[in-house]
Amino acid sequence: MDTQDWDERVAAAWATFDDYAEEDAADFRAVIDALAAELPDGSPFGPFERACAWDSTGHSDRAVPLYREALARGLDGYRGRRAKIQLSSSLRNIGQAEEGVKLLTPELDAPSDELDDAVRGCLALCLSSLGRDREGLSLVLGALAPHLPRYQRSMANYARLLVEPGD
Repeated sequence: MDTQDWDERVAAAWATFDDYAEEDAADFRAVIDALAAELPDGSPFGPFERACAWDSTGHSDRAVPLYREALARGLDGYRGRRAKIQLSSSLRNIGQAEEGVKLLTPELDAPSDELDDAVRGCLALCLSSLGRDREGLSLVLGALAPHLPRYQRSMANYARLLVEPGD
């Protein structure tokens, strides 16, 4: 199977997502289901894309088992990291924020990529859901600091001091 062609068709399907009205969510999921059905048995990509479709149409509860299946099948790399972020968000949405924290915390030490800020943002939301707002705010300020035109050092220090009080 030509995965590049499949990836392009999946990207094209997602590019049309906003064209679907809320009441047509099932039609969008059917497009993704059809693409997933083309994959060989055991591929982690199908459950991942199906999870994304359920999640994006407001059904975190239906997405969670599919994200877990994709990860259990060995989804790794960029998609694997996306799955962990999205699974954590879905877990928070269904009242399981602690599991989201456990899933994302190791990602803070993972090799850096363009998803770093998303990891921190989602982890901050999970922490906030658990009443750990200072830790969450620290993560968000730490993620924001490098993007500021000024005050990067100060903001990074403030973020650190929220969780590590100074002398």
